[in-house]
Amino acid sequence: MTEPLPGASTGEPAAEPAQEPAAEPAGQAAGGPADPPPEEGPGLRASVEAILLVVDEPVAAITLAQLLERPTHEINAVLRGLAAEYTAQGRGFDLREVAGGWRYYTRDVCAPVVERFVTDGQQARLTQAALETLAVVAYRQPVSRARVSAVRGVNSDGVMRTLMLRGLIEEAGQDPDGQANLYRTTGYFLERLGLRSLDELPELAPYLPDDLPEEIVEDK
Repeated sequence: MTEPLPGASTGEPAAEPAQEPAAEPAGQAAGGPADPPPEEGPGLRASVEAILLVVDEPVAAITLAQLLERPTHEINAVLRGLAAEYTAQGRGFDLREVAGGWRYYTRDVCAPVVERFVTDGQQARLTQAALETLAVVAYRQPVSRARVSAVRGVNSDGVMRTLMLRGLIEEAGQDPDGQANLYRTTGYFLERLGLRSLDELPELAPYLPDDLPEEIVEDK
């Protein structure tokens, strides 16, 4: 009996090639749940960092938890993780828990560099932002950082620190209602302006636009 030549038809249907099973999604192959869809918007760590960059006073973990709608223990874990990460990386700032809240601070070892940066400019002219902030403090004192920022419409925390280092403003106790630190101008401020007292400050109203909101022009 002759055998069929290679490639010759034998009259029987050819067997179909075996198909490999379709790959299962990651997570299901091992019997685990499917990967969750990516979150929209910034992640939790980024959101916490963004808020901490603009706060005027230490912010409590429970406040962050309510704002970001996450459990308090999860926020605490993020805060402590960020603080440890900044320390391990030797950043120029650190995240500290003080007065029941969290806030960024310049690292202690960097204080001389920051002080030199600020004090070396003692003879330099104040920036527009510094002049605006100083004017708000002068006419509304004693005033909190939050109030200064509200009047200017932008965070004034850094500018306030610069004015303090230059000796133009100083702390003046705490607000009895909100416990926020209050600030006022110093004797050096009067000396630089050639004034004997705050009563000699020029009237502000003639220099204000007519359409300015009343809460801005109200008496201090």
